[in-house]
Amino acid sequence: MRARTRLDPDLLQDAPAGHVTTDETGLVASANTEFLRLVGRTEDDVVGRLELADLLTVAGRVYLETHLAPLLQREEVVREIELDLLRPDGARAPVLLNARRLGDEGSRSLQIVLLGAGDRHRYEEDLRQAGRLAEAARAESAALAETLSRTLIPPAPPSVPHLEIAAAYRPAGDGREVGGDFYDVFQVSETGWVVVLGDVSGKGVHAATVTSLVRHSVRTLAIDHPDPADLLYGVDRVLTREQTDHYCTLIVVRMDYRERGWDLRICLAGHPPALLRAADGTVTEVGTPGSPAGLMPEPSFTCVRHRLGDELLTVYTDGVTEARGVAGMYGEERLYALMGELSHDPHAQVDGIVTSALDYQDGNPADDIAIIAFAAVG
Repeated sequence: MRARTRLDPDLLQDAPAGHVTTDETGLVASANTEFLRLVGRTEDDVVGRLELADLLTVAGRVYLETHLAPLLQREEVVREIELDLLRPDGARAPVLLNARRLGDEGSRSLQIVLLGAGDRHRYEEDLRQAGRLAEAARAESAALAETLSRTLIPPAPPSVPHLEIAAAYRPAGDGREVGGDFYDVFQVSETGWVVVLGDVSGKGVHAATVTSLVRHSVRTLAIDHPDPADLLYGVDRVLTREQTDHYCTLIVVRMDYRERGWDLRICLAGHPPALLRAADGTVTEVGTPGSPAGLMPEPSFTCVRHRLGDELLTVYTDGVTEARGVAGMYGEERLYALMGELSHDPHAQVDGIVTSALDYQDGNPADDIAIIAFAAVG
């Protein structure tokens, strides 16, 4: 792995976000003005004296030690982790943490950026206001919307041991309008992972903020809810409390590596089923239909279990099958036939499906497209 270099702390001293680096021992090596303001301490109090864990609440320290630290030992980057900093007077400062490991695998040397949660809320309010501006302000609104959309879609799925995984996201139209499609792949235990793909109803900035809410809710709930059905009931309660006009379809796949193979639990919330492609090209649907989250007064979610063999599993949003061209709707039959023709490889499947759906619409999709495909390896 190519070594990462530290940014010059002097360049970050007056940055509007908190910046902090830790050395190989875990101690804070540098901290800028905004970070010191967030923790309510002086540089002499922090640098060379405290670890990041010393500046967190009890719950934050537990999460750091049991989830975040092990994840950073394996992965180079973590993004948008919600934590509370603890000030000397006992007050809490909610932040979103992004961190990058600076050394080799297992290194404790980190570069950390923290954004105050209040700043995030103001940012989202600015986006909502931008959506109400007149035609003269549309260019600025589109730029802000694109920024938010990119925060919801990881640039690439993480490396998962014993799994080959590929993903793609293509926003509707010319790509400038925020949509509601998203995907996420994240680790919840030493051998457990979650794949989630969702589609929030509607378009624009408000839909994107609901998308952000759903994505972060899934990550939070997945830690204590290994059953995807329980997780979806939790997401439904979150959306109901928000009293939003938007609902969300979701597919959640809990993956646990046991006895040299992957045990899957698949649960649908008003979403198209997962598709299993056998080595001979045969495609079958997997999943029991469920209620969209945030829509029904009494939702119902049911898990389906599957032991992943030599099949390839694909999940997608309806931007594929509901694409419209001169011959009508793209449809499930066309998708299943295409999957059977493409090679038995996650990357080939994802690239081929996206290309076919875009070509069917002359390169101008009416809806977002999101796809994840994976297969067991090793």
